[in-house]
Amino acid sequence: MARTASALTVAGLFAGIGGLELGFQKAGCQTRLLCELDAAANAVIARHFPECRHVRDVRQLHPNDLAGVDVLCAGFPCQDLSSVGKKSGISGDKSSLILRVLSLLRESPTPFVVIENVKFMLNLDGGAAMDAIVSSLESIGYHWCYRVLDSNAFGLPQRRHRVFLVASLSADPRPILLNGNAEPRADDYDMSRPIGFYWTEGKFATGLGADCIPPLKAGSTIGIPSPPAILFPDGNIGTPHIEDAERLQGFPRRWTEPALEVAKASARWRLLGNAVSVNVSTWVAERLVAQPEGRFSSARQSRLIEGKWPAAAWGRKGERVAVELTTWPTRRKSCLAEFIKNPPKPLSKKATSGFLARAKGGNLRFPDGFLKAIEQYLMTC
Repeated sequence: MARTASALTVAGLFAGIGGLELGFQKAGCQTRLLCELDAAANAVIARHFPECRHVRDVRQLHPNDLAGVDVLCAGFPCQDLSSVGKKSGISGDKSSLILRVLSLLRESPTPFVVIENVKFMLNLDGGAAMDAIVSSLESIGYHWCYRVLDSNAFGLPQRRHRVFLVASLSADPRPILLNGNAEPRADDYDMSRPIGFYWTEGKFATGLGADCIPPLKAGSTIGIPSPPAILFPDGNIGTPHIEDAERLQGFPRRWTEPALEVAKASARWRLLGNAVSVNVSTWVAERLVAQPEGRFSSARQSRLIEGKWPAAAWGRKGERVAVELTTWPTRRKSCLAEFIKNPPKPLSKKATSGFLARAKGGNLRFPDGFLKAIEQYLMTC
């Protein structure tokens, strides 16, 4: 029989500003332990999770710290696994910290484990990071599944693909993640809806998003945490207000405000870029609490080929299976123009001209009328 939500306790490691943990709280769970090294992030979670124990460094944890914990959440550092990061892989200084967590689980296994990270980890070094993680989980006795989920499917107009892995010692995790198979919205760049893009890029990539923004990032090609720009149908271009950026990640407005006690205002953008989308974690948490039994979306399965990690898969010791699913288990309505509640900050003339120069100097293809709209906006700056 499934345990009730109120009985489920959570430990959040690499907690950031609490995206995973807030999702589990919304599902009725109780956070017992939070571990986060960053001072600005710590200021945020200290304000919003005052009742639980706070530890700075995961390397200071002891297996006994996980005693009585039902769900261990770990959105571990992605700097070494991201397509725009160091690409040093699971052995990198930051991302290798997940190995410390797996060592803790070996001595004190929790009933459930939830891990989140960037999609690129499935491709980097032939998916070595994913292989290391699931191999360790299998050796402990966990049955696991993972799926790439897009925040845009959960009512957040942000195209953000992240890997979510759920592992369990006794329950079947497949019905938790591997259910629902909605068709993603088409990228319809008809200029009658907002278009999100990275104004800091333009030559090699733009992150164009139809009626959504590209992923909020911790940094940019200009070396600072900065929000993407939005081209609105009326021709104006601006970047979202910090409170709308919080909402684009599923957080309540002013959630990151406590960071100002210890850091500059730009730190709030960095924290949001590193955060887990709350709407997605809530969906995962609600399904984990319900622990649905039996059927899951398994119409098209195939044995997992070594070194090739698909968008969804499941496994246990001696068996790994790929599942053909979309990144949209659900399809909740989102409209970027309606979502933005605060006046956007107009994109400066310098930023606009820089983007336009890079766009014209590269070989990227843009939607009809997009660059012309940028040029017309530049003339009004």
